[in-house]
Amino acid sequence: MEEWFAALTLFEKIYWVVALIASTILIILLILTLLGGDAEDMDAGDVDADVEGDHGIGFQFLSFKNLMGFLTIFGWSGIACLDEGLSKGLTVLISVICGLLMMLAMASLFYYLGKLQSSGTLRLKSALNQVGEVYLTIGAGRSKIGKVSITVQGTLRELEALTDEKKDLVLGNVVRVKAITENGLLIVELLNK
Repeated sequence: MEEWFAALTLFEKIYWVVALIASTILIILLILTLLGGDAEDMDAGDVDADVEGDHGIGFQFLSFKNLMGFLTIFGWSGIACLDEGLSKGLTVLISVICGLLMMLAMASLFYYLGKLQSSGTLRLKSALNQVGEVYLTIGAGRSKIGKVSITVQGTLRELEALTDEKKDLVLGNVVRVKAITENGLLIVELLNK
């Protein structure tokens, strides 16, 4: 191995060192990312807050992961160009272009993957005017809390509800959410009278 490396020109050695070191670091980063090792400091306390205006950090072209992606592709494409006998100038040009394309691809990938995240927080306001079905009997005139099965934010949920109707709403009644109380109870009205 030492003989092979010693036989290389300085230009070739630079490409090999960059490719091998950057590839090793990139593989470690990707494994840590898949295992969740790139998470923020977990000892900072348990914060359970719903931040309405947080939309992430957006598109990040310059990051450590992207730099490692650039150097990895830069090194390997340079080695491929040298193996094909291309000139040094053309090799550098092609390897820089390939590295930049890799950075763009990685930045785009992480940007769009970040947009796939959702908080999972139930926003009861989105239940207004939704149609559902009574699951547990709801007492007339808000006398007894019952439950309704209703689709909220694309998920079928069983939520507590009250009604202003004159008679109890029983299993199978179709209802519409007309209001939501401050403590999160749905106020429903009968649709199939």
